[in-house]
Amino acid sequence: MPVIRTYTSSSALTIAAGALESERSILMKIIKNLLSSSVGHKLIVAVTGSLLFLFVLAHLVGNLQFYLGPDTINAYGHLFQDNESLRWPIRLALLMTVGLHAWTAARLDLANRKARPLGYDGDPAPVAASYASRTMLMTGLIVAAFVIYHLLHFTVRAPVVNLTGQDFSSLMEPSGHEHERHNIFAMMVLGFRQPLVSAFYLVGVGLLCFHLSHGIRAVFQSLGLKNGKWDPVVNRVAPVIAWLLFLGYGSIPVSVLLGFGKEVLK
Repeated sequence: MPVIRTYTSSSALTIAAGALESERSILMKIIKNLLSSSVGHKLIVAVTGSLLFLFVLAHLVGNLQFYLGPDTINAYGHLFQDNESLRWPIRLALLMTVGLHAWTAARLDLANRKARPLGYDGDPAPVAASYASRTMLMTGLIVAAFVIYHLLHFTVRAPVVNLTGQDFSSLMEPSGHEHERHNIFAMMVLGFRQPLVSAFYLVGVGLLCFHLSHGIRAVFQSLGLKNGKWDPVVNRVAPVIAWLLFLGYGSIPVSVLLGFGKEVLK
């Protein structure tokens, strides 16, 4: 006769707990392998790089509202500045993404150097490697320094870095109901009227876009999407996107230097 087995509720809980622990063990093993293998590192760089690229696009859309005048750009900035539940989670997520991207990229570069510690005679460039791809770590570090300055300039508003002698935090405008809000439009005009600041901004944005010109192609390659059919398309589109980003970001300091928005400072 067949044996009929019965399970108590405690037995069922034990089985469920064992299954959960097994799934957790498998997940931890996958994460460990991901963090210790070069393939995993490339995947992490690709995913974090994609997230940062989307932020760069979104940030540009927000910045271009500068051309719509003070009311529009100030209202846009006010949305984030006064919304603590939105502002800090976004900042922390960005900080974690940047940190993970930089740490993983540095480990990849170090692993590549260890794999070939001695260069070839004359140190020739690797076959099919662009200058952008060979300088990713260097441009990434310079861009990181630029981002830190940019945050000190317009987010922290540290007077010591704006070269104007003014405190940007004091630039306020009426916002209805006897409240005031930060005048972001005036801050941008005042900040970019300094030629050295605008020049540094253009160099920083230029290096960022130069970094992205290879980064976009590397993302497709790391995710297995850069095959023979799409390879020529990606190689052509990536520099175009980088140039459009540069023109969008770079147009703001240039327009300010040419006189756009100067009436707000009168």
